[in-house]
Amino acid sequence: MGKQMTEMLKGTLEGIVLAILSGRPAYGYEITAWLRAQGFSDIAEGTVYALLVRVEQRGLVDGKKVTSDKGPPRKVYSLNATGGEYLGEFWRTWRFLTDRLEQLHQGGR
Repeated sequence: MGKQMTEMLKGTLEGIVLAILSGRPAYGYEITAWLRAQGFSDIAEGTVYALLVRVEQRGLVDGKKVTSDKGPPRKVYSLNATGGEYLGEFWRTWRFLTDRLEQLHQGGR
C-alpha cells in the first residue's frame, strides 16, 4: 500500500471494522485476516487490536472472552446499539464525502 492509501485508511479503519462487526461477532485476528483477504495486506494485527480496545472503551462494541479449541480464550467483539448508531453516522458521512468527491472527479463544482 502506498502512503496515500495508508493515510486514507487511517481515517476510515474504525468504520470498516465496525461494519465488519455489524455482520457478525469476530475476534481481532479474524478481522485482520478478512482485511488482508480484501487487499489491505499491510494491516498490522496490532493496529486492529488497538482499534478494538479504543472502540470498546468508547462503548461502541462489547467484548466477551470465549473458549477456543486452538489455544487460550479469545476476546470476541460484537457491535452494540451505540456502535450501530455510530456506524450509521459513519455511512451517512461516507456517502456525503464520496458524492462530493465524485462530483469533483467528474469536473463539477
